[in-house]
Amino acid sequence: MKILLLVLSTFAFMSFTKWENNLDNAKKKASETHKYILLNFSGSDWCGPCIRMHKEIFNDSSFASFSDKNLVLINADFPRLSKNQLSKEAQDNNEMLADKYNSKGAFPYTVLLDADGKVLKSWDGLPKETPSAFVNEIETAIHATR
Repeated sequence: MKILLLVLSTFAFMSFTKWENNLDNAKKKASETHKYILLNFSGSDWCGPCIRMHKEIFNDSSFASFSDKNLVLINADFPRLSKNQLSKEAQDNNEMLADKYNSKGAFPYTVLLDADGKVLKSWDGLPKETPSAFVNEIETAIHATR
């Protein structure tokens, strides 16, 4: 019984970060909840730095806690393996996001947007700092717009 309670309490405190894949939905959600949008371009099955960014930064508890309160997350994924291919609609959506926010095709590439889709800050590549320091950079960019 004690083990079951421990497991349940652990899950209660974990953040289940949800990634959007549609900018219009993210804008609406950000506007309604007074949050910012963090758009990440990744190659989930071929880009080593992208995989590390999701594992080391986005899955970190300090990032998850901050993002739950302040961000709507969008992942524009560009997998290469046929078994990981996205639907045609998702591919078209990601291409549209890339045309608008990542015309150079950098991976990973992360963009902080306001609820209207205006770029506030961008990061090219895997951040070299800790997840907490990355959160601080996002907070600084947000406060600079207020």
